[in-house]
Amino acid sequence: MVKESKLYDLLGVSSSASDAELKKAYRKQALKYHPDKPGGNAEKFKEISEAYEILSDADKREVYDQYGLEAARGNAPAGGSPFGGAGGTSGGGFGGAGGRTFSQADAFNLFNQFGGFEEMFGGDTGGFRSSRGGSPFGFSSMGGGGMPGGFGGMGGGGMPGGFANAQPRETPIVDLNVPVPLELLYTGGSKKMKIKRKGYSGQLEEKIIDINIKPGWKTGTKITYPNEGDYQDGTRQTLRFTIVQKPNDTFTREDNNLKTTVKLSFQESLLGFDRDVMTLDGRRIPLSKSSPTQPGSSTTYPGLGMPISKSPGSRGDLIIEFKVDYPTYLTPEQKQVIRANF
Repeated sequence: MVKESKLYDLLGVSSSASDAELKKAYRKQALKYHPDKPGGNAEKFKEISEAYEILSDADKREVYDQYGLEAARGNAPAGGSPFGGAGGTSGGGFGGAGGRTFSQADAFNLFNQFGGFEEMFGGDTGGFRSSRGGSPFGFSSMGGGGMPGGFGGMGGGGMPGGFANAQPRETPIVDLNVPVPLELLYTGGSKKMKIKRKGYSGQLEEKIIDINIKPGWKTGTKITYPNEGDYQDGTRQTLRFTIVQKPNDTFTREDNNLKTTVKLSFQESLLGFDRDVMTLDGRRIPLSKSSPTQPGSSTTYPGLGMPISKSPGSRGDLIIEFKVDYPTYLTPEQKQVIRANF
């Protein structure tokens, strides 16, 4: 008589089921509830996978039958450790305290150790193909070299049934550019990005990512958002956004300095001028000069440039360069005046 029958019920078998019956039941239930299959159920898929993972191991199954699920997971049961105290071990390697949580990634790992959908279907996927190619729902069957993405191949060691221990997978990273106006890089603020990503069932869904732009960020700055991309192979991709500064009509950026050009008429360059320059955050800088201005000369305003992100409170310079609009033609009278006065 078993202590509880939950795991057997999940697989739809009796407590006396053979290894072959367990394997057959797991295949059937895993295909039915796989999250990448329309109508699938991610939580149910994980529960079924954990049930098979425990019951397919003779030692874990014995512990489960006698003491229940928590003991089979490696946690001490309510009545105390069945192994004679915390830290003791049985033949199955379970400590009297502590344990591990069976994750969604473990469930996908187990599924792929069976060879994915093609092996589950016995090589016939019934005409269903994933948009990603290969086996349906985005999985490829295992070859002698192991699963793509870091899964070990099927071998004689590891868990009962001949599965090798799975190697940790690297989470896929997707790079996206984020065009950001110079004004926002000057002041800092929020930039919302609407993305479309694949959910558990493969259907597209919209997601708004709110990027907090720090003052002074430059083109090439990267911001990483784990678990926000497509759902793929038991996990969500990591999104990595790269800041790309949009061109500005008035200012150009040179490292932490801002440059702008003020155009002067020939007369203004000689007799002087009064102008205003508006900064990126809307402040007015008055320019006034009563003496001649050399073409290509500039005036520097320290501390009015871009914020320096690595040095809070510091800023680069604002550089105003003057461009003189020379006349392309002079009348004889104008030439005479110039000769007489210069």
